[in-house]
Amino acid sequence: MSDLRTETVVGDAMLEQWRQVHNVIVPPAAMNLAEVRERSGRFHLENAYLGDVLVGCSTVRPPVDEEAVATVIARVLPEFRRQGFGAVIYEKGLAHARVLGARAIETCVLAVNEDGLRFARARGFVEVDRYVLDGETVEWVDLRLEQGGSAF
Repeated sequence: MSDLRTETVVGDAMLEQWRQVHNVIVPPAAMNLAEVRERSGRFHLENAYLGDVLVGCSTVRPPVDEEAVATVIARVLPEFRRQGFGAVIYEKGLAHARVLGARAIETCVLAVNEDGLRFARARGFVEVDRYVLDGETVEWVDLRLEQGGSAF
């Protein structure tokens, strides 16, 4: 894992890389570059590299409401899963959420993403909601990290 590095997304080339990973993992919510650029102004985005090879990305949405709930989403391209990269990406995102003052952590996963759900549950996340957005057909799962869950 020592070769895995994460970098804050800066500039269009890195935004495009982040977009590529996002769109592979979450095709129903595929974004164009302008949408990713807008998102980068609201959320902390990082890319993860093994050497020079892009393996994943993350999103940290800053804490909101009186509960100070932050959202941490780690994404790993399918060919790089089950090698510990997701854990490194997630831990880095979790650390950033703590710096922002998060007192609770949530994540969001497509219901059909069994790898993502298994990853979240293995770290102590429990399902709090399932829903389909207006005008869409895909189901999303919101999960919250239980107190005492992995690394929080």
